[in-house]
Amino acid sequence: MESRRVETATLAGGCFWCTEAVFDELEGVLEVVPGYAGGHVPNPTYEQVCTGTTGHAEAVQITFDPDRISYRELLEVFFSVHDPTTLNRQGPDVGHQYRSAIFTHSPEQDQVARQVIAELERQRVWPDPIVTEVVPFTNFYPAEDYHRDYYRRHPDQAYCATVIAPKLEKFRKRHAARLKGAVAGP
Repeated sequence: MESRRVETATLAGGCFWCTEAVFDELEGVLEVVPGYAGGHVPNPTYEQVCTGTTGHAEAVQITFDPDRISYRELLEVFFSVHDPTTLNRQGPDVGHQYRSAIFTHSPEQDQVARQVIAELERQRVWPDPIVTEVVPFTNFYPAEDYHRDYYRRHPDQAYCATVIAPKLEKFRKRHAARLKGAVAGP
């Protein structure tokens, strides 16, 4: 039996319903779990995190096969699907729990994250500076079950239809070659 090498990435880019829906569609991503990262309260609830006092960010923990998608590629997608220049805000979602953050699991991930940010800044992709935190991973608590696969289970819910669906459509067009089941080009 062939053993598969896997790695973990923990990213916060606003509402975890959005980021889960995006990363779940990428080739090489094995699992995406929405949850709470970086705070100081053990096992927080959604209600506690929403107060903005636990220090957690809504995040996704991604298990991926680095032979099929690299950490750098995950970060390229991450920066293409949210605004890393808005402090504690993504669209209609406002608060410290919606901050842009990369929780690195190794010195190598830290180095790649800082390189990608520096490249994006040099390219002036956004008119404002990137405020994404790059911090060492400390903790991750999976969100309550009702948050898991939220978009897939509730596509007609107002937030899903007006915020997530357009984001997914844009993502699918921009990253069509990276989607699960995509056919490789010539």
